[in-house]
Amino acid sequence: AALRAAFRALADSGLWWETVLSLSLRFCFQKKATSLPDTILKNGLNNRYCVLEVSILQRNGSDAEKHLTVTASQSLQDTELCILRNGWESVPVVPGDIIHLEGECSSGTWIIDEQSGYLILYPDLLLSGTTISKSIRCMRRAVLSERFKVSSGSRQTLVGTILHEIFQQSVTNNLAQEKLEELANKIVYGQKYLKEMYHLNLRQTEILREVEEYLPSFLKWAEDFMHNPANQNKMQLKLSNDGKTEDFSCKVEIADILDIEENIWSPRFGLKGKIDVTARVKIHRQPGVQCRVMPLEVKSGKESNSIEHRSQVILYTMLNLERRVDPEAGFLLYLKTGTMYPVSGGRMDRRELMKLRNHVAFYLMHSTHESAMGRQNSQLAALPPVVDDSQACKYCSQVHNCFLYGRAVEQKMDSVSFPPAMVPIIERETQHLKPSHLEYFSLWYLMLTLELQSGEGKKGYKNIWMMPSLEREKAGDCVGNMIRVEEVQEISEGEYLHIFQRGNGTIPGTNLLVGDRVVVSGEENDLLGLATGYVNEVSVTKISCLLDRNLSKLPKNVIFRLDHEEGNFGIGVTFENLSKLMKDSPVSERLRNLIIDFHKPRFIQHLSSVLPPEAKETVANILKGLNKPQKQAMKKVLLSKDYTLIVGMPGTGKTTTICALVPAPEHAEKGGVSNMTEAKLVLFLTSLFIKAGCNPSDIGIISPYRHQLKTITDLMAKLKENRVEVNTVDKYQGRDKSIIIVSFVRNSNEENLGALLKDWRRLNVAITRAKHKLIMVGCVPSLSHYPPLEKLLCHLQSEAMISFFSVLFCERG
Repeated sequence: AALRAAFRALADSGLWWETVLSLSLRFCFQKKATSLPDTILKNGLNNRYCVLEVSILQRNGSDAEKHLTVTASQSLQDTELCILRNGWESVPVVPGDIIHLEGECSSGTWIIDEQSGYLILYPDLLLSGTTISKSIRCMRRAVLSERFKVSSGSRQTLVGTILHEIFQQSVTNNLAQEKLEELANKIVYGQKYLKEMYHLNLRQTEILREVEEYLPSFLKWAEDFMHNPANQNKMQLKLSNDGKTEDFSCKVEIADILDIEENIWSPRFGLKGKIDVTARVKIHRQPGVQCRVMPLEVKSGKESNSIEHRSQVILYTMLNLERRVDPEAGFLLYLKTGTMYPVSGGRMDRRELMKLRNHVAFYLMHSTHESAMGRQNSQLAALPPVVDDSQACKYCSQVHNCFLYGRAVEQKMDSVSFPPAMVPIIERETQHLKPSHLEYFSLWYLMLTLELQSGEGKKGYKNIWMMPSLEREKAGDCVGNMIRVEEVQEISEGEYLHIFQRGNGTIPGTNLLVGDRVVVSGEENDLLGLATGYVNEVSVTKISCLLDRNLSKLPKNVIFRLDHEEGNFGIGVTFENLSKLMKDSPVSERLRNLIIDFHKPRFIQHLSSVLPPEAKETVANILKGLNKPQKQAMKKVLLSKDYTLIVGMPGTGKTTTICALVPAPEHAEKGGVSNMTEAKLVLFLTSLFIKAGCNPSDIGIISPYRHQLKTITDLMAKLKENRVEVNTVDKYQGRDKSIIIVSFVRNSNEENLGALLKDWRRLNVAITRAKHKLIMVGCVPSLSHYPPLEKLLCHLQSEAMISFFSVLFCERG
């Protein structure tokens, strides 16, 4: 902006009549690209150029142009010229940046202007269509959403997800009304969304009622647009015809559903996305019928036909260029009304969206900068400016993180100013935080950002499309030339077992291990990122993987590559945890007191208050084999109300101590033995049954230990589930319930654990009280020490009736 103002001042003064001013920006960027050992440069479809120099050139009376000296040579010797004009000069490109160029290069010169070409800044940073569309009204929200990706969830989001699945399955299978209602029932009452419903305290009956309101619109849409060309509503579509783009009225028929949730990566445009529905569409117009494969974006919220929604569709048309002919248009469907809007992806719209994408990418790549003291003292950079719209901020999902970053980081920057009306709002929303809390947030945000940048620089996804599988195999990070064999098995909802076999013999040495995350792609670049998942088994010739998509619809001759997923896919959770720590809530306040303000953890004074005399032998057996400091650490853990840190030099036995703690979650207290983990699991299961429509009075909970019954009863009372009967085995003699949950409590490797569980008569009563469903909760290795239970467990195991769970409960906070 300053340079442009200087140009205008010179022009107004008449000092440069009929002259051309070329101003090199090298003085602004002391670092000039000289070598790029970790960067792959190349020509071709997925070209990568390094920017060597940037200069601004302006002729009298015309807008400025930005001239880039670029090279696709690894030695940086052979250079080409790229001229940016007609708005493209606003792209914030600097020497050393990596860019992708779309268009034509004539005599070593690229022209990127209003009519032709695109420049993609940092093309290996793939941004979603959702992120870019968010940036239209607020770029700050778009940048923050790339950092804080984990959502706590809401009723609206859950209902929308369920509606998407019902719609996608119904159109794929062309369901009639009765089958559609049956499908809705199956999905709502299935297991897939039970956890989210439980967290949101929602019942399946109320979710189903809300979902059923949409079903008539589903049917009406299918009637209008699927397999019934005679009944089509006319639409205005702008499509090419004999090389010319025309706006014409036509009838649209959805002839076939090719894919749902199709995952596409586009290294050409720096985009990625999951397309709700990929459809083969018949366009009926004079003089005949034209077929195209088009994206269909589905929305469950309010019908708006907004610029954000339309922009998503346009970006999906660009994603389609990776795999098929340019669809030129897509469709936007609102499930509530069944209204479908055509959205044409014209040159102008695509151009402006690519410019937005470049600006978002710039902020993400430049989220830190070197301080005056050098690279070792990196500092956080400013985010895009805060919008001056308190009403829009009120409903923004990133408002907490936006104000938090402004207060903790940007308020210290002289170069950043906030809209005057927003200053008191930011202060009010962050007033619960002390200076120490803001400093903690700033420090850890910086550390996480540097870790993210380090991972992206060294690994990331770019090697999947920039390096052939043979080259990646040398480092053991990829296995190529794989074909899919045997049938794909659906292990659970959204989890599919695939078996891949090496096409030309044995698998070379690989670093892929069972449990590693992998990205499955086709060897050809048009099939990037087909699915992600985990390695299930590795043999000399085969690798089996559990993937998030079923790839059986792809042609059998597709050659696959399996790449080790080395990206920072889990770091979004860490950013979100940092955000939650700064929330204005009692739980977050307590955690801030302990973690940031160093409030001392609290401990019970005497071990005897939690360990009755009869438990001393059990505790002594657990402590057997530990040295004195390890025993002291164990006792400290038992006395803890908040947390206990176990520290020590390498080799002092920290792991041994922790391992001794893990198998002993049961607590021997005055009045008996209890197991809080089991009690919470019993409460969770009970709540699920009630949410599924079971009457609380039809559920019974049994435990041999009275103290466990008290623990469960106390938990039930907190959640007002007091109509569920919780009692001993003896109290259930001669009675039954539809559902019985038995909590066995004991969890220890010692054999001398009392006589209650050795009584086969009590066991017989406990497991015969259920009329319809019996659930037994316990530790199989521990219970195997009791002869009656050992026989029962052997039988259940032989019948494959035991499920093994790894359950982690946070008992305090």
